[in-house]
Amino acid sequence: MRITSALVDPALIDLPWSTPLEEWPADHLVALPQGISRHVVRFVKLQGTVYAVKETREKIAEREYDLLRALERISAPSVEAVAIVADRVAADGEHLEPVLVTRHLKFSLPYRALFSHTLRPDTMNRLLDALAALLVRMHLLGFFWGDCSLSNTLFRRDAGAFAAYLVDAETGQLHLRLSPGQRGEDLEIARTNIFGEALDLQAAGLLHEGIDPEHVSDEVVRRYETLWHELTHEQAVETDTRRQMDKRIRRLNELGFDVEEVSMSVVEEGGHRSIMLRPKVVDAGHHTRRLLRLTGLDAEENQARALLNDLDAYRAESEDLPDEAQAAHRWLTEVFEPVIRAVPAHLRGKLEPPELFVQIIEHRWTLSETAGRDVGLAPAVQSFLNDVLVHRPDEQAVLGYDPDDEPDPDLIPDDDIVDDEDLEPDPTTR
Repeated sequence: MRITSALVDPALIDLPWSTPLEEWPADHLVALPQGISRHVVRFVKLQGTVYAVKETREKIAEREYDLLRALERISAPSVEAVAIVADRVAADGEHLEPVLVTRHLKFSLPYRALFSHTLRPDTMNRLLDALAALLVRMHLLGFFWGDCSLSNTLFRRDAGAFAAYLVDAETGQLHLRLSPGQRGEDLEIARTNIFGEALDLQAAGLLHEGIDPEHVSDEVVRRYETLWHELTHEQAVETDTRRQMDKRIRRLNELGFDVEEVSMSVVEEGGHRSIMLRPKVVDAGHHTRRLLRLTGLDAEENQARALLNDLDAYRAESEDLPDEAQAAHRWLTEVFEPVIRAVPAHLRGKLEPPELFVQIIEHRWTLSETAGRDVGLAPAVQSFLNDVLVHRPDEQAVLGYDPDDEPDPDLIPDDDIVDDEDLEPDPTTR
């Protein structure tokens, strides 16, 4: 046996590598909802961390491992490659396929765990937005996916929306930049794959009757093209260039993207003089990076935006905090951390901390609107814990993170996974 590992975890050695993955004993496995895969995939828990283990051919495993490592270095939204285990031999001397080990993304779900007859079309629309945004981000990084699909994507809650992550990269290619033809090919592959997956859901009775499979696949492409245009189109400006440039950059920041530079060219035509502006968008995660820089908190983009809004409001209410860094430290220690500590230990698996805080401040807004006054943070926290959180399904248990109670995903009722109230928090913050 030969292990190539980016993360040295001695516990990897103790797994039953001489046994075909399909026959691994249950005491080594974690029950997790799983998407469709052409390979045998199992989940294991080692020293508190859950890993996905996939059997595949050696060349494919090596290529995908290298590609996932490259994507990690450029901060792409993808799972993290951990190891390749090759030269496996069974007890009878039979050679076994190598495996690729990746770190499982906490609080994430495959699409089949999110689609059911109870899932509202507008919730599905947010899944399509997340997938389209993921494909745009990958294309901006020069990544040709080659097999974009719902099956190769994981979704996490993100303050009322979803964030999407690439799971399977074995058909991918990383370039300096993609040509329009490469992007078009990737889009057509995505359209075909998603249409087939939607038909599969429909045949299984898991698709809402108001959702048309062809419309689903077309919508992903339409949303992709809309976002790509907004991020990359050349804008003609005839007057007030500085204000228009600032407005464009702010709009891109609101979409969660940073701008590295803006190219400008002067065009004179028909007696009119205009300046053509083309921004160079370098990366998504504008609010995520600002929150991490100020507080050390790692959150999804929409969560980060909501947390920063709360931080900015806290700073505005505190006359003695003109410095942003000082305000962030005080907010973290006096607001965010006390709220998270107020959650009893048996309820902490319900939601990850940033999502929990976001939903609490949304709950505070709802209570305040009903009362006609600001009810305050402490009463809102207590109300949320007693009236909302205690009735939520334990998300970590649903996802197999509770070592004492790991459910069979096939036995999890649909409403435990796709409760509309769980997926539909009030979009208004503070």
